Amino acid sequence: MANHKSALKRAVQNNRRRLRNKAVQTRVKNAVKDVRLAVAENAENSIERLNAAKSDIDKAAKKGVLHKKTAARKISRLTKMINAQQA
Repeated sequence: MANHKSALKRAVQNNRRRLRNKAVQTRVKNAVKDVRLAVAENAENSIERLNAAKSDIDKAAKKGVLHKKTAARKISRLTKMINAQQA
């Protein structure tokens, strides 16, 4: 554990950020999972789920939780899946 006052403060800040980032990552993971399930079930609302997932992924990239290229790759793969389902 940290000994200096500034290091203790840094540890607290890092923990807060970790929990906040974890919540965002979980939201992204669940959104991606919803899209994949919709594609597997040939659900009618797969496009709405895709749009919700895109929004969550973009927000995560904007906050710095995901790298912007990682976010673009995830969105691209999900869109490709939906397009293959529609065809």
